[in-house]
Amino acid sequence: MELIPTQKEVLGIIQETGALRSGHFEYKDGIHTAQHLEPALAMRNFHNAKVLSVGLSRLLRANSEIRSMIPDLSIVAATVGGLPVAYGLCEALHARQVYFTEKEKRNAGMHFPQYVEPKPGDRVLLVDDILRSGRLLHEAKALIESRGAEVVAVAVLFYLPTPKTAGFGALPLYYLAELEITCYADARSCELCKRGVPVQQLEGTEEREAVPAELVAMDA
Repeated sequence: MELIPTQKEVLGIIQETGALRSGHFEYKDGIHTAQHLEPALAMRNFHNAKVLSVGLSRLLRANSEIRSMIPDLSIVAATVGGLPVAYGLCEALHARQVYFTEKEKRNAGMHFPQYVEPKPGDRVLLVDDILRSGRLLHEAKALIESRGAEVVAVAVLFYLPTPKTAGFGALPLYYLAELEITCYADARSCELCKRGVPVQQLEGTEEREAVPAELVAMDA
């Protein structure tokens, strides 16, 4: 395997671990798809988690501006699934520290745990395991900026663009693999629904609500 795993190698990991599932799935935002990626199934194996996190760290190091920030860089996990990625990147990059957001319910506001949040002027790498809708990543970005910190880049392991994926403008986005999965904007346009294929409703890989409160910031 290369220092940075190729798209083919990353796809091999998610296929071997059963992380990529076939069927008929509906996300909370109404998107229908024939495939669903569950990154936790790939990340539960320590070797896979290491390969993916280190590979993503090398993509980040290739950017000279980000590389110069690393000694002072804070890493914020936007979801529960982003925590292994955040700690893996912190270890590989020798970044300064890890923070995380909390969200008790889907429609509740996102917040940091008490006493554990970025400080004004901090430069932040915002991370998650997957970018699908981008909703929680955008919520986390707004929360970070409300504390006076600056998000310098977004990094995820897997990028699954859909018709409803929110972009990040000029903000750099890093990912190891982009998965081209056929999506339908709603049930009305879904070919699987038209064929009568049973549908499984999902919370969505970006709809996890909260990081366990007992986890705390880590100084590298």
